[in-house]
Amino acid sequence: MSCHETLIEKGHRLTPQRMLVIEALHNADKHISAEEIYEQLHNRYPYANISTVYRTLELLKKLDLVTETNFGEGYVRYHVAEKGHHHHLVCHSCGKVVDLEESILHPLQDTLLQKYGFDADLRHLAISGECSGCRRRKGKKA
Repeated sequence: MSCHETLIEKGHRLTPQRMLVIEALHNADKHISAEEIYEQLHNRYPYANISTVYRTLELLKKLDLVTETNFGEGYVRYHVAEKGHHHHLVCHSCGKVVDLEESILHPLQDTLLQKYGFDADLRHLAISGECSGCRRRKGKKA
């Protein structure tokens, strides 16, 4: 079900601002920050403010329509949940981001449940570390 359909079904209004926030999320070819969304919104709807963007993102997050990921940049980025779950390896030296297959995390999720009784939500995850290129430049073994 699309974001628009879910909002209507749950009794939320589809204001022009909300529609533009959703459009920015859907049109993004990568994860997008609230500030980047606001820039797009403000260009088309000059009377909107950034608090509208944050409120809309919080609502979409509460309804599990967007995921929030911290890439270590000092702010979070958003991604439409219906585009699928995926994970990232983020190099804290050069900033390179590599997508990680979801299946790699299944053993971790199973272990957390079996050993700790903890049902981890691993739908969207960023793991920071150092990429092979940066490790080579520093003379570390892979």
